[in-house]
Amino acid sequence: MSTKPKASGVYERLGVKPIINAAGTVTRLGGSRPRPEVLDAMAQAAVTMVNMAELNHQAGEVIARATGAEAGLVCNGAASGLMLQAAAVIAGSNPARMARLPDTDGMKNEIVIQTMHRFVYDQSYRAAGAKLVTVGEARKCQDWELEAAINDRTAAVAYLFSPFTCKTPLPLPRVVEIAHAHGVPVIVDAASMVPPRENLRKYIRQGADLVTISGGKGILGPQGSGLLFGRKDLIDAAWANASPNQFIGRGMKVSKEEIAGFVTALNIFVKEDEAAQMARFRRMSQQVVDALIEVPGVSMSIHHDDHDYLIPCALITLTKSWKGRPRAELLKALESGNPPIHLQTTYQPEYEMAVDPFNVSEEELPVLIRRLREELTRR
Repeated sequence: MSTKPKASGVYERLGVKPIINAAGTVTRLGGSRPRPEVLDAMAQAAVTMVNMAELNHQAGEVIARATGAEAGLVCNGAASGLMLQAAAVIAGSNPARMARLPDTDGMKNEIVIQTMHRFVYDQSYRAAGAKLVTVGEARKCQDWELEAAINDRTAAVAYLFSPFTCKTPLPLPRVVEIAHAHGVPVIVDAASMVPPRENLRKYIRQGADLVTISGGKGILGPQGSGLLFGRKDLIDAAWANASPNQFIGRGMKVSKEEIAGFVTALNIFVKEDEAAQMARFRRMSQQVVDALIEVPGVSMSIHHDDHDYLIPCALITLTKSWKGRPRAELLKALESGNPPIHLQTTYQPEYEMAVDPFNVSEEELPVLIRRLREELTRR
């Protein structure tokens, strides 16, 4: 049976080799696989003209219902959602201020963020002109440190939810309590935090004012889509700064077909049986564990929690008795093989690698297992 995706021909004509992505919904490996219904919606939308303001408004209504927020907006991925968050809290809907971004001199332009929440994508805040003010230490932040950082230049407090981050930050509800006491909004990045589906509503319920999540990861929408939701006045401001309006978000265009595809994906996602989806991922992970558990020097386990491994994944640990090649050589062999195979290694220590089954098809699974066994038993 062929292991090639049905649409792989388009890549082969370009000289690009399809891969097996067991690394998760990472952007560099294509995000996720949109559902057939999403592709159909995109095809229909692509050939029909529409007023983009009306489309964005209606899509925002769908997002608001799904998240429990006052309003929503389809954005160009979660990173653009961060930039629009910053633009919204700094310039608002004031066109004179919006036109100046990223020049924010004289505006409330400071965004306070805990040290443990600094990450590569906070550049999106800075790209809009925000000045980041870091508080706390690597593993702890005190109430008074956040309180002391808020002043008349503070535009917002930023909060990060992401796998493999520090587990001891100042909790979101407490951050909200402190920020709101000073009249300051709290903006959340939760790009890769769904599933579980409860996270679509959790952060708004805890008091966040703006939240951004990727649409091209767990929701299975178009890869370049994202959702931004929260207070209506701030969403209105984000929309004012966004494409097709000619302000700082103009280059982060979301096409009509991407909006239609994302809304379709979101509607399906919120109604889907999450328990059945997790059971499938656990079964696939268990097959990997069962196939490799007797390899000498290798420890196999399944991990699934609410912080790091948001879906069941098979963790491969090279123990002290491992006599084979270093992890780097194993990964290189897998990625240069036929088909190329990518595992999750971004956050794991040098002796671990994980099989994330989210983007692995039933057809690809036996190929993945065979290649893993070949490389782990090769000396």
